Amino acid sequence: MIRLLDFLLALFGLIVAFPFLVLIFIIGLFDTGSPIFTQERVGRNKKPFILVKFRTMKVDTASVATHLATQASITPLGGFLRKTKLDELPQLWNVLKGEMSLVGPRPGLFNQDELTKARDAQNVYAVRPGITGLSQVNEIDMSTPELLAKTDNEMIATMSIGNYFKYIIMTVAGKGSGDRVKKH
Repeated sequence: MIRLLDFLLALFGLIVAFPFLVLIFIIGLFDTGSPIFTQERVGRNKKPFILVKFRTMKVDTASVATHLATQASITPLGGFLRKTKLDELPQLWNVLKGEMSLVGPRPGLFNQDELTKARDAQNVYAVRPGITGLSQVNEIDMSTPELLAKTDNEMIATMSIGNYFKYIIMTVAGKGSGDRVKKH
């Protein structure tokens, strides 16, 4: 049932958001010259997939977890996209393809060994990663891997259609701030 909801909502979201996606893409060309950001992430059953987002950091920024990046690497457009969470819109494509869910644990990087180990212990990789979830609406990010894995496990154990919509509505309403970036 969740997969069907994911597919239908992602398709609807991409259709409705298409003009905004095009506009952000065009503005992004002027901001960084390369408005789309892709990165290999850890998916369900630890299968790799390519996550798609709008670029929010300079093109030459190192491929590290957001909490390890510096504030100076965020572009002017990127700051706006992060604050409004519009940088996440292209991930609807990942949801449509079945690589992600709208609600699930945020996909980590393969070089985040501590997070991968903590999530393995909590069996978090048994589900599709998501755009939002319990951790995100409670501002728990990848800088606290044990707490993140524990919270992801709690979300998985209590997932219902009601919670699915609750996390989506909370995210759209602005709850949670996403991964924090170092202030430098």
